[in-house]
Amino acid sequence: MRNLTALVVFLLLSFSLLAENNFQTDVIKTSAGDLKITFVNHASLIFEFKNMVIHVDPVSKSADYSKLPKADLILITHEHGDHLDSKAIELIKKDGTKLFCNEASFRTIVGGTVLKNGVETDFNGIKIAVVPAYNIVNKRENGEAFHPKGIGNGYVLTFGNVKVYVAGDTENIPEMKNLKGIDIAFLPMNLPYTMTPAMVAGAVKMFNPKILYPYHTGNTDVNEIVKLLNDKKDCEVRIRKMK
Repeated sequence: MRNLTALVVFLLLSFSLLAENNFQTDVIKTSAGDLKITFVNHASLIFEFKNMVIHVDPVSKSADYSKLPKADLILITHEHGDHLDSKAIELIKKDGTKLFCNEASFRTIVGGTVLKNGVETDFNGIKIAVVPAYNIVNKRENGEAFHPKGIGNGYVLTFGNVKVYVAGDTENIPEMKNLKGIDIAFLPMNLPYTMTPAMVAGAVKMFNPKILYPYHTGNTDVNEIVKLLNDKKDCEVRIRKMK
């Protein structure tokens, strides 16, 4: 009874904090209970599952993090300022908060744990696999990729029987062919740093997620990906406020 009361209090507080900010949310049914996804902005997301709060790439420009639920887990994909913000991290940390990041982010974060490409770990029953995130085509004027191979992370999180892939800043890289059983995919679509809509469509056809959320979209017309995947009936494209 005490656990049930604590869960109800947690859900009411969390709902109140998120509703105050007027974020869009989706609820996904899993074999282990509901997964609530809150679309903060750009690359910033919140997952709520089994009385836990997981923040992905919290950034102060996306929201007032002093008004958002405290994190049990924080995931940082890479060190760029629109993904890594120490101020936002400090606002959502509490006693016991765990933070996973790539090696380059670790240099500016207090108390983080580095996860390298290919690593698999577990957080309170949630399996986490680290996927490479990098550019092949899009590069700076000096020829260097905006996101070089071997630095950035994408994450596959398993909530009950539902696998969620948060790609980070990447293109449709060959490693995506190795992804199996992905139910939900967050794929970036923002030139020149990540993918064109055509690249996103190519990525979807590599590993066939059931639901696609374009995110980190910048000024890209998100309707383009809807058109490109119009004939792919086994993938639902969901557009949310993730500019």
